[in-house]
Order: sequence, then C-alpha cells, then structure tokens
Amino acid sequence: MRRREFIKLIGGAATWPLAARAQQGAMPVIGFLCSGSQVSDAPRVAAVQRGLSENGYVVGRNASAEYRWADDQNDRLRALAIDLAHHPVTVIVAIGTTPAALAAKAATSTVPIVFTIGSDPVEIGLVSALNSPGGNATGVSFLNRVIVAKQVELLHEAVPSGAVIGFLVNPTNPYTDLDVRDAQAAADALGLKLIVAKAAAESDFEKAFVTLAQNRVGALLVAGNLFFNDQRERLVALATREAMPAMFPWREAAAAGGLMSYGASIPEAFRQAGIYTGRILKGEKPADLPVQQSTKVELVINLKTAKALGLTFPLSLLGRADEVIE
Repeated sequence: MRRREFIKLIGGAATWPLAARAQQGAMPVIGFLCSGSQVSDAPRVAAVQRGLSENGYVVGRNASAEYRWADDQNDRLRALAIDLAHHPVTVIVAIGTTPAALAAKAATSTVPIVFTIGSDPVEIGLVSALNSPGGNATGVSFLNRVIVAKQVELLHEAVPSGAVIGFLVNPTNPYTDLDVRDAQAAADALGLKLIVAKAAAESDFEKAFVTLAQNRVGALLVAGNLFFNDQRERLVALATREAMPAMFPWREAAAAGGLMSYGASIPEAFRQAGIYTGRILKGEKPADLPVQQSTKVELVINLKTAKALGLTFPLSLLGRADEVIE
C-alpha cells in the first residue's frame, strides 16, 4: 500500500460515523496511541498492521481502529490514553515511545496494552518481569537505548580524527540522562571529549548545531528518539551543511545521506507488536506473553556520504557492515 493511500485509509477510519461503527457488532477495536502525527507514525502503524494481518486481522474488514495522535507533544499522551480506555477499545497499541507506553499503563489496568519501546520495560515499571509480564501490558523492547557506548566506539572507528564527539539528545526523553552517561563513559574510555546538544522541537535544531559547530565537533551521534527519526532528513541536511560526519540509530537516516547507522530494525519490532496484538485479540492475555526483545542490530554505511566528506572507512569496519550504500 502506498503511503498516501495508507494515510487516507487511517484518516478515514478515525472519522467513521458512530452508526457505521455500531453496524460492526462485536468487531474488536484496536486503539492506537501514537506519539507522533498521522504522517510521521504512518510507517509504524503500517508495520503493526502487517503483524496483525499475519494473525488474520485486517482493519476495516474484521477489526476496527481508533487513532490518537500526540503530534510529538508528550504531555498530551495521558489524556489521549484515558480517552482510548474509555472509548472503549479491545486493546491499546502504544506506538513507539516510552512516554506513550507509560501513559497507556497509567490510564488503565484492565485494557490490554502492547508497547514497542527502546528501553527496559521492567526498569520503568511497565511489567514485573520479561518472561512473566503480569498485569495488562506486554510488547517488544529493542536495543537502541543500550547500545549508545557501541555507537560511540563505531563512530570513532569511522572518524578517528574526530577528537570531539557531539551527542544530540531530546531532553524530554526520560532516558536522556542515562544515554548521556553511557556516551560520556565511552568517550572517556577512548580519550574523547563529548559535547551534548539538546533539541526538543524543530525550532531547537539550529541552535543545537551552532553549539556543535562552535565546539568544533568532529563527528556527531544522534540519540535514539522517534522525534529525531521523523526529522532525520532535516538532521542529515544540517549535518551535511556543517560537513559533520553523523551516525544515527536508524537505517533510514543512512539511506537519506547520513554517514552511518547502527541500531535495531524498527519495522521488525513494530511487526512483532502487531503479531502480539493479534494473539491478544484471539484471547491470549498480556500477562502470559513474554516481552519480546528485538536483538537484530544493523550496521549501515553510506560510502557516497563518506566520499563527500573526504573519509575512508577502514576495511575492518566495512567487513562488519550489514549494508553498504554506494
């Protein structure tokens, strides 16, 4: 399905008249609690729906959907989650951020919740244990938050002349302080200076890159954050303008012109969340479904960008790449 057609579909579903919904009888209702916008979260919702289809559920055919979009304003998530819980819906799918998952968990202790997050769900209180979640929530945890140190090491290996490493973070992410701690420890071990720049909105990007440039940053690591992922083309453009080699957690950013990426396969994580959602619709309980840990990590290198920056990747690094873009 083309992106435009999908957006049109979910937009129409969100505005179905009540009479049409009533005709669906006992059809299950999936509530999508989305941190981003209808446009930015469309690929993630589509991945969830691919997983749903593997369990025989197709929105508009034998399941219906309610969508709530926070438009990158995390302070709206709690009210949106409560609204979904009171709708009522059969299950809530928290799309992609820790704040969305926590908002859903705070809104209801009875409606099943399926989350996809890059942090430890036990540590933040979403589940009691990975193998036995307990309660009403389960889902998929990918590795983007716990690989920050490795990202710093790989970036230094690619740009050994960069004695100053920049780290762009979103201060509204509850795990930013831990990410900075891990990045600082890795930089210290390599004898590098770490400069942290913060951006919570598009309007913050220019100031953040001015800070990085003023500190003569030789290479940049962009933290794992769905807001940054949605803004990857803008971030790649700013890094290109400053001739700043940049590493991202997502393959899509490397494909858009970033120097390299190292992180979990996000579409696969959301597909797995869709599979779990289908299993819950068939009667399984979240408490009995172990949290899936997405262990697939991809290293993607963009040789075209490296050439434009005058960089040459060491053969040892090229040999470990899962994909090389030429």
